Amino acid sequence: MFATLLAPITTNTSSLPWNILSNDNFAGKLSTASSSVESAATDFGHITKVFPSAVLNPSSVQDITDLIKLSFDSQSSFPLAARGHGHSHRGQAAAKDGVVVNMRSMVNSDRGIKVSRTGLFADVDSAWLWIEVLNKTLELGLTPVSWTDYLYLTVGGTLSNGGISGQTFRYGPQISNVLEMDVITGKGEIATCSKDMNSDLFYAALGGLGQFGIITRARIKLELAPKRAKWLRFLYTDFSKFTRDQERLISETDGLHFLEGSVMLDHGSPDNWRSTYYPPSDHMRIVSMVKQHGVIYCLEVVKYYDETSQHSVNEEMEELSNSLNYVRGFMYEKDTTYTDFLNRVRTGELKLKSKGQWDVPHPWLNLFVPKSEISKFDCGVLKGIILRNNITTGPLLTGCRRWSQTPSTCPLSPNARNTRPVIFTPRSDRRRKLPVTVPRFHWIQIGDSISVTFAGDNPPTTKILK
Repeated sequence: MFATLLAPITTNTSSLPWNILSNDNFAGKLSTASSSVESAATDFGHITKVFPSAVLNPSSVQDITDLIKLSFDSQSSFPLAARGHGHSHRGQAAAKDGVVVNMRSMVNSDRGIKVSRTGLFADVDSAWLWIEVLNKTLELGLTPVSWTDYLYLTVGGTLSNGGISGQTFRYGPQISNVLEMDVITGKGEIATCSKDMNSDLFYAALGGLGQFGIITRARIKLELAPKRAKWLRFLYTDFSKFTRDQERLISETDGLHFLEGSVMLDHGSPDNWRSTYYPPSDHMRIVSMVKQHGVIYCLEVVKYYDETSQHSVNEEMEELSNSLNYVRGFMYEKDTTYTDFLNRVRTGELKLKSKGQWDVPHPWLNLFVPKSEISKFDCGVLKGIILRNNITTGPLLTGCRRWSQTPSTCPLSPNARNTRPVIFTPRSDRRRKLPVTVPRFHWIQIGDSISVTFAGDNPPTTKILK
């Protein structure tokens, strides 16, 4: 998924306001076929339809630069949007009456990624999916460190948004793990940028929602890949204990590799389409606890390990579980391969596709809620709106983050006097030691259900990240 802003909710196809169909540079690559235009008008959200006038299927980066230059030099320029896997939710990768660039048409399995084992990085074409990057780097025993929950997203798409998941508390979002990029600017020029070269473009394009250029290549940080994942879930009935444990765990360095949470409501099975985790023999116990309390909370943690640490991981996780304030008797454990854990959502996707339930509307919302307001959010939104009105059956995920990495998608802190805002910090700040009071935020992801905006004196910043 790539992104562009200011896409309308609905629109109708109109005739081309510019003559590019006769341009030899785009022969056989620019399509106005109704099937192509219809496909580009929709996205994963299935909420909007924004029709382009044409779709470009480039075979090289040069095709994209030629198209952008044509628009830039034209007296009547036309909208352009780069589209990866189309995983936006409300037409963010659309171009009304313009051209949608199908980035995936450039993917070639024989090229597109170069892995440096000595430099611990991979140069990746932005149209590659993260699952493809994972499989390629694992061949050399390496892996990126920061992920999204769903791996069938393009590199350029998540880097244009942020890229947040349960690893973010430790490694930062995906945009904090990029060393260098190639970006096509609005003039159709290709620029290589990093923190030391064209740094303004580098920090603007990362998380820039496609408004500062189209990312065509990214140099991604790698580390040695673990073999397995010890995957634990803990159930809570007390929200304050749940959030306190989350906040404590993200402060402990060198511990967990993944930390996320979820909210469980009374909707039958404790499992959902994203994963089948809980043992069937315990389903009734969990459902009974949900019915008793109306809502319960799940803390999900993962520790990676390999043959060098397999003897200590059980002891470490036992020590961790003893320190948590979950409801005793409601701890669950899985041991799985590193790849299966990262790709855990894929199984649920395939099941829904087999039932014809994947290509349906997917309203989705991500919220950053300041630590100081998270209890109000629980009372006012989770219990006061969602639980009371029984209006969601989709996943409701939570997380806790310290944004000490840059660049970051962190919103401004409501207590700006006491904490330094962390939004694409200036070059002079990048190596400065952070103050003790690093801002902390909880993020809430509401999927396949409703859109909720938290109203208060200091409303949190909202941003679509996936």
